[in-house]
This record gives sequence, C-alpha cells and structure tokens, in this order.
Amino acid sequence: MIDTVLTYATDNWQPLAISSAAIFLAAIVRGFSGFGFSLLSITAISLLLPPREIVPSIFLLEVAASINLIPSIWREIDWRSIRWLLLGYVVALPFGIFALARFPEPPMQLAMSIFVLATAIMMLRGFRLEKTPGAGATTATGAASGIFNGAFGIGGPPVVLFYFSTPAAAAVSRASVIAFFLSTDILGLTGHYYEGLITAQSFAQFLAWLPALLIGVWAGAHGFRHVDQALFRRLVLIILMALALLTFGKAAYDWMSPA
Repeated sequence: MIDTVLTYATDNWQPLAISSAAIFLAAIVRGFSGFGFSLLSITAISLLLPPREIVPSIFLLEVAASINLIPSIWREIDWRSIRWLLLGYVVALPFGIFALARFPEPPMQLAMSIFVLATAIMMLRGFRLEKTPGAGATTATGAASGIFNGAFGIGGPPVVLFYFSTPAAAAVSRASVIAFFLSTDILGLTGHYYEGLITAQSFAQFLAWLPALLIGVWAGAHGFRHVDQALFRRLVLIILMALALLTFGKAAYDWMSPA
C-alpha cells in the first residue's frame, strides 16, 4: 500500500500541487466558519479529477480538520442538540439515497439552493428564532440534512441555518456545526470503505493535501477569534449564500448539458 501511495504521488505531483491551492482556500473557510470545505474543494478539484476519485479523500480531510479543531471548541459544543440532529440524520439518510437512485439530481439541487439562498437573505434582514428549537424541530433539521446528504451529498445547509438562526452564541453554533460534521463524515467514510471507494489514491491525495488543509484551517480559526459575533453571523450567511449560488450554477449547468 505504501509503495502504491508513493508511486501515485510521484506520478501525479502536478495536479496534486495545483489542487492543494483549492484545498488551502477551502480550508480557510472551514476553519473560520466551521463548514463549506467539501463543496468548495470538490467543485474546484472536479475540474481536474472525477468526483468519485475526490470525495473519499475530501472526507478524510474533513475528519482531520474537525479533529484538529475539536480541542479548542470542546467546551462550546451543544451535545444535546447534536444527539437529536444525528437521530434525524441517520433515520432520513436512506430516504435521501432512495431519492438519489430514482429522481434527477440537478432539479433537486436547484430547489435546495433556492431555499438556502432565500432563508439566508431572510436571516440577513433580521429574521431570528426567539428561542432554541426543541427535540422535535431539531430532529426534523437532522432529517433534512440526512435527506439532502443522501440525495446529492450536500447535507450542511439545514444544520448551518438551524444553528445560526438560534439565540445561541456564535462560538457555540460554530463548535456544534463542526462536531456534527465530524460525526456525519465518519459515517460517510464507513460507507465509502464498505463500497470499496477508499483506495491507495485516496490516501495519496489525503497526504498530499493535508499540509494545505492544516495551514488553511489554522488561518481561518485564527481569524474567527478576532471577529465579533454579529459580524461573524453575517459573514457566515454570506458564505452560505455564495455556496448556494455555486450549487445553483453547477446544477443548472449539469441540467442543461447534454448527457
């Protein structure tokens, strides 16, 4: 395995070096906001490699990024809400996979991106929940994340919108988002392993991209510590809107492109 990893890295050092720049920029966003890394990095690197060869490596990086951040955010994580979110996520994930197998992906992505964009605009204009939702609403949010992730690999927006619309402090929201994604990424890697998607190439890309990830996450987390809560929430919503527009553009392109 080690020889195969080294051979792949040696033979493909140019695309690995170029893609490291995308990893670095996406990692800055991840370290700052707690989300956005997968969508940004996969969208950029898919210009060089097919998604099937990218996603397992990105999931490995997501886990590494979360583990790197967990010690500094441990005390701020809202474990109660994460338990209910994960319950909804695990129950609903198979339904998302069912939808993926039977319905066209682009129109579903278009619908989700429009919903995320509209909700983020409402929140930028001042909409906020007066109190933190209870177990039922939290579980429903996790279910929405599970369906979206199973259907087209984008389960983050419902959870991000959930946390950043509640009265919880910005640090608590960011920490809880990071902890939730660590749990779902580990579940995702388990599925990739059983499907045989994790290969020597996956580990070669992971090791090549890891330095860019760690430096980018550090830079983003350092920036978070110097931003006040109100400005941070606003920046998070702007990032979420940008990701929604990126998803919309990709889905529209895929829908209109000939098969």
